[in-house]
Amino acid sequence: MELSDEIRITAPRDVVYRALNNPEILKECIPGCEELTQNSPDELEAKVVLKIGPVKAKFAGEVTLDKTNAPGGFSLSGEGKGGAAGFAKGGADVTLAEDGDETVLTYTAKVDVGGKIAQLGSRLIAGTAKKLSGKFFTRFGEIVSEQSVS
Repeated sequence: MELSDEIRITAPRDVVYRALNNPEILKECIPGCEELTQNSPDELEAKVVLKIGPVKAKFAGEVTLDKTNAPGGFSLSGEGKGGAAGFAKGGADVTLAEDGDETVLTYTAKVDVGGKIAQLGSRLIAGTAKKLSGKFFTRFGEIVSEQSVS
């Protein structure tokens, strides 16, 4: 499954980039995130509880960041295991472009799921993924815009 979107954030690019690398901000934005630990500048570990249709699962996962193109963008890849519910793995490319006083954040993500959650059907999974990413970026935009004004 592939997801992509573009959002405008009322903050300079360097502020947006720093926020995307701040575990406290990310934890507040990730739906169902119970724990987010930064093991190194390029590695994060998360515990997230998600409900996809009738299946509720606790995922433990790791994310690795590639900051080669910073601050104009970066890539990330990760994998989460949800026990009997299954697994999810994938990655995303994020670009940050300055546009006056705003930053345009564009992302393209690819996700593969397996196990019990994969049996729910691609439409339900895609709809849930879209909803979750929407929640994340809406909250992220609110937090970063508020911080930029302060």
